[in-house]
Amino acid sequence: MEIPYTELSADALRGVIEEFISREGTDYGHQEFSLDEKIAAVMRQLQAREIILTFDAETESCNLMRVK
Repeated sequence: MEIPYTELSADALRGVIEEFISREGTDYGHQEFSLDEKIAAVMRQLQAREIILTFDAETESCNLMRVK
């Protein structure tokens, strides 16, 4: 089930984003980016609806998913 990312507290949203970044394993090319820069990039993608926040009632967990 999709939920608005604005419904999470700032700390909870940051935790979900950090977990997403850590498992995403995206190649950022030759340039290194700080964690804060990566978080800002994911936030921009959330705002643009390129990524959505979902909640799984069975596992009671939130997840970020790329929109196809």
